[in-house]
Amino acid sequence: MNTSEFRRRGKEMVDYVANYMEGIEGRQVYPDVEPGYLRPLIPDSAPQEPDTFEDIINDIEKIIMPGVTHWHSPYFFAYFPTASSYPAMLADMLCGAIGCIGFSWAASPACTELETVMMDWLGKMLELPKAFLTENAGEGGGVIQGSASEATLVALLAARTKAIHRLQAASPELTQAAIMEKLVAYSSDQAHSSVERAGLIGGVKLKAIPSDGNFAMRASALQEALERDRAAGLIPFFVVATLGTTTCCSFDNLLEKKKNCNKEDMWLHVDAAYAGSAFICPEFRHLLNGVEVADSFNFNPHKWLLVNFDCSAMWVKKRSDLTGAFRLDPTYLKHSHQDSGLITDYRHWQIPLGRRFRSLKMWFVFRMYGVKGLQAYIRKHVQLSHEFESLVLQDPRFEICAEVTLGLVCFRLKGSNKVNEALLQGINSAKKIHLVPCHLRDKFVLRFAICSRTVESAHVQRAWEHIKELAADVLRAERE
Repeated sequence: MNTSEFRRRGKEMVDYVANYMEGIEGRQVYPDVEPGYLRPLIPDSAPQEPDTFEDIINDIEKIIMPGVTHWHSPYFFAYFPTASSYPAMLADMLCGAIGCIGFSWAASPACTELETVMMDWLGKMLELPKAFLTENAGEGGGVIQGSASEATLVALLAARTKAIHRLQAASPELTQAAIMEKLVAYSSDQAHSSVERAGLIGGVKLKAIPSDGNFAMRASALQEALERDRAAGLIPFFVVATLGTTTCCSFDNLLEKKKNCNKEDMWLHVDAAYAGSAFICPEFRHLLNGVEVADSFNFNPHKWLLVNFDCSAMWVKKRSDLTGAFRLDPTYLKHSHQDSGLITDYRHWQIPLGRRFRSLKMWFVFRMYGVKGLQAYIRKHVQLSHEFESLVLQDPRFEICAEVTLGLVCFRLKGSNKVNEALLQGINSAKKIHLVPCHLRDKFVLRFAICSRTVESAHVQRAWEHIKELAADVLRAERE
């Protein structure tokens, strides 16, 4: 493909994408295919001679689209949002064209410097404490990770290294292995499974702390666990607090954790993967109160801030804690400016070496929407979730299972788990809307998350009418 054909085909692809997004409401939100559907539809091996672009485009509709779950459909209410906007798509196109691998400042200065500035922009939108920002030559700073899972793992590994160095400085006879087998990390029993996975990868014990009636981690329960583990000769070193849990969007109290972590000299990581975007709105900023006591904080603009995947924003209070854990400087990666004190080499802040020019997406989106436009987008989703909540509350057959704070509603039919499982099966079998469940204590609960950029009140109303019809069928079958 030469430049002339690229111009033509690129315009065709933009038209295809625009038509897809414009017509997505008419597509079935969840596919009909069975596992293994795709392999019989394509050749056993790559073609020896080039295929035409027309053939490839035709095969998208014949082969790919039948197996796509349409996350951006206004009838997709599952999981949490995955962000999408035209400015971010255009920025991704430019990112692909530039094609730099921004592991160091020298690898592409604009890639590094724009990321530093965008993380400060975003930190100011959230009103993060200045200690987390790079400007004014502070000790902290922000970095774009691939996902909240990566951010949690990076924080845990940095905390582990810091704890090992501290303990070995006090007792040089201690080996790393001896310390590792005693390290303990903690999170709420409502924390995302990626926290447990970070513990597995990091080779440390992770203990789940019981949550209270609001599904938040109890400070008293955490303190009991710390005292018990200290008495058993273990070494508490890391706590994950969650703001906006995946199950029901509950919030741990950060200020309560200050006493726990300061007393025990533990690293506090705050995971706000979904909810963090809402903190740009003044009316939701109080949910972030206490972040000043954290060592690291993370949320995903690629969930709810119109920046396409992947873009997970992570800040640390002391960037030397990250670079101290991950820094390696082989000759082939060194450059003349690395010790100037004026630049950042982000390869020392993450697990991979390579990194994309992801800050371009943030730059495009923040400039083309403005803070007010992003706030309006968040507020619209929250308003729609409360609209759905009010519909549920008007029907005596249903109940709300957790406080509705942002864009997630947890609800169920009053009655057994079996009847709710049947309702969910009916919903997802019909494929008019898509939901996923969770367990809250012993209850099987349906989650209704406002996800699509294009979702409107009419879509929520139609979804509720559909749910009510299927609920009637399920309850009728149960009586029979």
